[in-house]
Amino acid sequence: MIGEHGTSQVFLWSAARIAGVAVGKLVEERGETLDAVRKQVEDNVRYANITIIEGNDASQFGIGIVSARIAEMVLRDERAVVPIGSYHARFGVTLSLPSIVGRGGVIRSFEPEMSREEAQALMLGAANLRKAEGRN
Repeated sequence: MIGEHGTSQVFLWSAARIAGVAVGKLVEERGETLDAVRKQVEDNVRYANITIIEGNDASQFGIGIVSARIAEMVLRDERAVVPIGSYHARFGVTLSLPSIVGRGGVIRSFEPEMSREEAQALMLGAANLRKAEGRN
């Protein structure tokens, strides 16, 4: 997933692979449709915060775990590649892309290959963020 964090985050299904095999092919081999699996996965991910809050009346535990992991990457200069939010001049906003994180914070970001629809969704998400910031 890339882009903004929330209901309009972009799922890169066109590039999703398991052991080098396209997820769509594996889903079809199981007798399922990619559309059905996509909907289930996307709904579960987009609304995970609600599930967490319903389970323990708070979402700060997940935020705490992620914050601790980011701190480890920086302190240990791990240069780990993770999807993380940082400012991207090309989009004019802060959004998540796979990035190398180390002692200097986000050292480099990558814009993965994506379908035309995924690229459009990413641009729309960036536009929504700029609009929310009052900078359209």
